[in-house]
Amino acid sequence: MQTTVRPSRRAVARFGQPPAPPDDRRQRVLDAALKRTGFRQDALIEVLHTAQNAFGYLTPELLWYVAAKLRLPPSRVYGVATFYNFFSLKPPGEHTVILCEGTVCYMHGAQRIGEALEVAFGAAPGETSRDGRVSVAVARCFGSCALAPVLVIDGQVAGNSSPAAAVARVREVLA
Repeated sequence: MQTTVRPSRRAVARFGQPPAPPDDRRQRVLDAALKRTGFRQDALIEVLHTAQNAFGYLTPELLWYVAAKLRLPPSRVYGVATFYNFFSLKPPGEHTVILCEGTVCYMHGAQRIGEALEVAFGAAPGETSRDGRVSVAVARCFGSCALAPVLVIDGQVAGNSSPAAAVARVREVLA
């Protein structure tokens, strides 16, 4: 679930200003991507990917900066960032759990696994725990139906999971 992000007064006042100092490596990576794409408007998704990879998530300041550099309305940049589920407007947790909710995984209990993760860690699918240690995300399909239900915990596939096994695996990662 994406939340509405209103730009702060600081973001509006800094429209078009870099979100980080020019000597910051993240800012240099973003500026290089903008230059490499020729500041083309049709490169928006590529630039947003680069921004998210560099900064960890898309802040309002980043969205406004990209809008200014690509000469796009901020509403369009925000619309693209909120439409695609691989973009995040919130900082990620230390550890990420991605739960497959494709048809086969769903029929094998993915929803119960999501509920168990929420109870155990306080993070429903699409959210991060209050302590910032666990983010739970949802994917439509991993293409690993033989392993249903499937989760990916910090890049490691965990198949044939149950609610208890999923919680136990995440606890192992946190330990």
